[in-house]
Amino acid sequence: MAFRYNRRDFLIYGSATFGTSLLLKACSANQNSTTPTAENSAVVDNVKNFKTAIVLPGIITDKAWNQTGYQGVTTAKEKLGVETAYVEKVEQADQAEALSDFARRGYNLVYAHGGQFDAAIQQVAPQFPKTFFVGVNGAVTGANMASLRIDHLQASYLCGILGASMSKSNKMAYLAAQSFQATDEELRGFELGAKSVKPDIKVAASYTGDWNDAAKAKEATLALISSGVDVIYQWLDNASPAVLQTAAEKGVYTFGNTADQLEVAPKSVLTSAVKRIDLAIAYLADLAVKGNLKGEIYTLGLEKPDILYIGKYNEAVSTDLQQKVVQTKDAILTKKVTFEACKNGGKDTRCVKQA
Repeated sequence: MAFRYNRRDFLIYGSATFGTSLLLKACSANQNSTTPTAENSAVVDNVKNFKTAIVLPGIITDKAWNQTGYQGVTTAKEKLGVETAYVEKVEQADQAEALSDFARRGYNLVYAHGGQFDAAIQQVAPQFPKTFFVGVNGAVTGANMASLRIDHLQASYLCGILGASMSKSNKMAYLAAQSFQATDEELRGFELGAKSVKPDIKVAASYTGDWNDAAKAKEATLALISSGVDVIYQWLDNASPAVLQTAAEKGVYTFGNTADQLEVAPKSVLTSAVKRIDLAIAYLADLAVKGNLKGEIYTLGLEKPDILYIGKYNEAVSTDLQQKVVQTKDAILTKKVTFEACKNGGKDTRCVKQA
């Protein structure tokens, strides 16, 4: 069974008493789930009583980040038979209440879909030790907190090689909504890959402040193009198509992100960094059901080819260039190319090391 809650639902629930909440009355048939029997564990004796939910910052039809998050709990439901629920379009001010709401309802595993939820997880998790919280793209760990990451740097490194090879202006850009660990790593990988081809290439970074605002995304894209940028690596949610299509109109190349987005703008998208967050989410749900989920950071990269891979190529990308990307990917997998902790500009990051 799957449930959808909206922002109004959980705000009503958070402000009402257990006896008078309209939402509780509407969902009273769903209040018999078994809670975990072991402290700080999401294990239940009967998988049918296991409940998992996801809190999303955007809409489940964005064909990008939020949709793949929703598909993750849907996949967990299909593969494991667990009960699932979700709430979408959760603003930052409402994050803690949305997480708390699912914990009060007895959900065993709650995903917070984005690194911007880390502070809310840290605030809420100690109050609900029987619920396990997972920050997707997060950096939280603890007794009932874990983080799930895709190794964004690995994929963006490959895209950096491709982008630099296609750039004529020697000016590229990374465009996202916010700067946090996952986006910082992705930017770093894009820069490292680009500079491995053209050491003097310039990579600018721009942030719109909103994952879903198409107008802001278009404005930022036009500003970058006006500055001479001819390749843009973007990571946005519902605003993603605005970047890809605007760039296509201006004859500028782009990269898809999370989903294979070549069809969104086939004249612009060189390829996509495909991140099957849905399968990664289902993978952690399976660990939780079996009692094997731990309070650590789970990072999945190119070694999981069903979860992280390069998508379909634009017809403008030559076979030789495609082969170069494949060869670099193989070098990463065989540890001939590694990314090790280092400092750059006084900040902790990762640097390339050739074997």
